[in-house]
Amino acid sequence: MTLSSSSCPPQIMGILNLTPDSFSDGGRYLDPADALARALLMLEEGADIIDVGGESTRPGSQSVAAEEQIRRVRGVICRLRERIPAEVPISIDTTLSEVAESALDAGANWINDISAGLDDPHMLALAAEREVPIVLMHRQGRPDRMQDDPCYGDVVTEVRDHLASRIEAALAVGVKTSNILLDPGIGFGKRSEHNLSLLAGLQCLVDFGFPVLLGTSRKRFMGAICGGVEPAALMPATCATTTIGVMAGVRVFRVHDVAGNRQAADVAWAIRKAGL
Repeated sequence: MTLSSSSCPPQIMGILNLTPDSFSDGGRYLDPADALARALLMLEEGADIIDVGGESTRPGSQSVAAEEQIRRVRGVICRLRERIPAEVPISIDTTLSEVAESALDAGANWINDISAGLDDPHMLALAAEREVPIVLMHRQGRPDRMQDDPCYGDVVTEVRDHLASRIEAALAVGVKTSNILLDPGIGFGKRSEHNLSLLAGLQCLVDFGFPVLLGTSRKRFMGAICGGVEPAALMPATCATTTIGVMAGVRVFRVHDVAGNRQAADVAWAIRKAGL
């Protein structure tokens, strides 16, 4: 999958949370058969990538041991890899290299690390050794406390500078330039105004020249804007951010609601192409 070229259509990453406590869909896919069915449905709806996670990172969440994460995700990844084409990426959403390595052995071929390699010093080296794409995300604070009092001077500049330092760290241990993706970390240690500023300033990250991944799906700052709408009802709001992201040059969109965001991305991409 080529993501760096501006001529490549945007990609949809479908979220598969194998957790009891994720903010929007926790507990829905604990049964491996349900998880597999959900993943296959998302692919039918237009997902290009499936992102599998065994630990909730919602605000206030507690860390989950590597052994438990592996128990939750490994079997599902094995079964999914048996059912889908080899060229369809399966991403493992974790900050622990032990979990990532087990997932890669089971058939995953991307790493999605919300700590950008800071929680586990072996993560970047693992990505380099396996020559797999890795998503480097910005996060202020750990999930259990990250929303207590997030503070920035210039959030766009600070997120950009932090990600620049993580790019350097990844390259220093041998991660290929072509295997690095960036994520501004919407909702991770950020107030509503920070999230909005980052969405307005996406071009600043795109201009780095690395593919950018955007994850706004069903997040509470949009619910507040929409009059207190519950997360599960925020598909239209998420589609709005997907459209904005496509127009800014974002390459990957991590979403719960695949079909709607696939449509939003495809229409926005057609408009963007018309203006290139």
